[in-house]
Amino acid sequence: MALITERVELARDGANPKVIRRMASGWAVMGDVQFLPGYCLLLPDPVVPSLNDLDAEARVTYLLDMARLGDAVLQVTGALRMNYEILGNSEPELHCHLFPRYATEPEEKRRMPAWFYDWKAAAPYVEDTHGYMRKQIAAVLEATK
Repeated sequence: MALITERVELARDGANPKVIRRMASGWAVMGDVQFLPGYCLLLPDPVVPSLNDLDAEARVTYLLDMARLGDAVLQVTGALRMNYEILGNSEPELHCHLFPRYATEPEEKRRMPAWFYDWKAAAPYVEDTHGYMRKQIAAVLEATK
């Protein structure tokens, strides 16, 4: 089973501990690693191969949810800006990475895509450490729906 499909099924079953909340287009979830605090993803439900596989209404819903999630992360983290990335090259199912970017990042990292960070050395998402942020993002999304 593909990774995005697996994560969506876990979210549907209430078994994905990284779920921020259900959104109109799918699931907002925290990233597996938190080298940039607040890194999260938007997973569509139902899962589709790409943005181009959604009809016009579903595209609008997904992209609006993406922006709403980004707004919430910005509000909670105080980040300088958000980077949104929909790639699908290694996981060929639609998902958007949302990376908060901070003025405090090292200059050589801040100017580059988040993929230049060492993902293997990054702190993994741990509920005891990062759960407060997941809950705050969820509360902002709930208050602004």
